[in-house]
Amino acid sequence: MSFIMENYSMILAMMATGVVGGILAGLLGVGGGIIIVPVLFFLYQGLGVSADTAMLVATATSLATIVPTSISSIRAHKAKGNVDIDLLKRWGIFIFLGVMIGSFVVTRVDGQWLTLLFGIIATLSAINMLLGKKDSLFKSLPGHAGQGVMATCVGFFSSMVGIGGGTLTVPMLTFCNYPAHRAVGTAAAVGLIISLPAALTMLIFGQSPIDSPYGTVGLVNLIGAACIIPLTVLFAPVGAGLAHRLDAAKLKKVFAVVLIFTGIKMLYQVLG
Repeated sequence: MSFIMENYSMILAMMATGVVGGILAGLLGVGGGIIIVPVLFFLYQGLGVSADTAMLVATATSLATIVPTSISSIRAHKAKGNVDIDLLKRWGIFIFLGVMIGSFVVTRVDGQWLTLLFGIIATLSAINMLLGKKDSLFKSLPGHAGQGVMATCVGFFSSMVGIGGGTLTVPMLTFCNYPAHRAVGTAAAVGLIISLPAALTMLIFGQSPIDSPYGTVGLVNLIGAACIIPLTVLFAPVGAGLAHRLDAAKLKKVFAVVLIFTGIKMLYQVLG
């Protein structure tokens, strides 16, 4: 009880992150990581954690929160027949390889490089949201070698910045004339392949920086994960329900603008 009283502001902020992350994920169809990472990044700094440590812990904690939410999402998409098992069989080993390399790099790299990378990915992702639906760049997916490169990159970069499968997988697939609904459903499964081994690697092999927030094991803040996970799972269906009543397309563009400013702010913090 004394811990809760001493850290109530952090706990409430974590819970709010879970609520907002869940609603936006369900409402806009964006992965929770693209929301959770920047929120935790700035939140931890507000608690006196250095920027480098804040990014490392935010990345690992975000991946831990994606595990249960991706499982829930997979069930929903699989029930509708939108999970491409054949694609997952081809991509799975390459995604896992990219994840293991990326997770190892995270446990060794300076946090500012992760901040820079997230800022770039967030900004590009937001621009893609703003541009909306476009014609495919390619008529179909490349051959096995090309798909192997795509899958490895998805695993590597996603684990490096704490995001699930949707942010990178969906644009990659749709650019190759892949059905959008199948891309979203399959990306949910990709998120589990990314988040589970990445979170475990950072939990077991990561070394907690001296100024890590209380409750951090390895690079994963267990208190943050415990506060965020149940609320994200609980409120994602709420967001999905709101999507039928609100203009999700317009809200997605508003979110994209906010994400651009967030990405630019993170880039400025590193380069400014």
